[in-house]
Amino acid sequence: MTTTLSAPVVHIVDDDEAHRQSLVFLLKTVGVQALTYPDAAGFLAEFDPAEPGVVIVDVRMPGSSGFQLQEELSAREYPAPVIFCSAHGDIPMSVRAMRLGAVDFLEKPYEPQRMLDVVQDQLREAERCFAAHAERLRVRERISTLTPREREVLRLVVDGLSSQLIARRLGTSVKTVDVHRARIKSKTGSTSLGTLVRDLLQNSIPL
Repeated sequence: MTTTLSAPVVHIVDDDEAHRQSLVFLLKTVGVQALTYPDAAGFLAEFDPAEPGVVIVDVRMPGSSGFQLQEELSAREYPAPVIFCSAHGDIPMSVRAMRLGAVDFLEKPYEPQRMLDVVQDQLREAERCFAAHAERLRVRERISTLTPREREVLRLVVDGLSSQLIARRLGTSVKTVDVHRARIKSKTGSTSLGTLVRDLLQNSIPL
């Protein structure tokens, strides 16, 4: 069953209150909802990881820096696009941000229309990213009930081996392999092992 995700929200993480409020006002002019946080800790304590979003973050803040926040979000597999906006930007800093996975790096004071264009593009990208992430989670959940032996059989199915070759590789009978295949199909709710293999490969799910 496909879960309908809510519309993405913009999260503004910046210790400059005036900047936070001006950005909220700007985004409101185009109907974009925004939530604000004075630091990374406040954001991490309050945001909903299941809610699609775009994160606009300053680089230098009390406590964790914007780079540290980005690394933490990556560790949590939160797929929100991250936009850096800083008054202290330089080329090495922007390069570091991009290497960490940021989608853009804007300098303060930013050009309002440029900010709106970037945010609106990334709101659309967030919908795609979160839908793909939700699908990966569903596939992971489907295979989470498999036993180690069933995972081993499935891994060999993914490699393209027939039941006969799998039986030979595992030192068991073809009948036993076919039983494992049937259980894998049943447990994962797959119409066929072919569709399950496709879902695993499309979502880069390791076994």
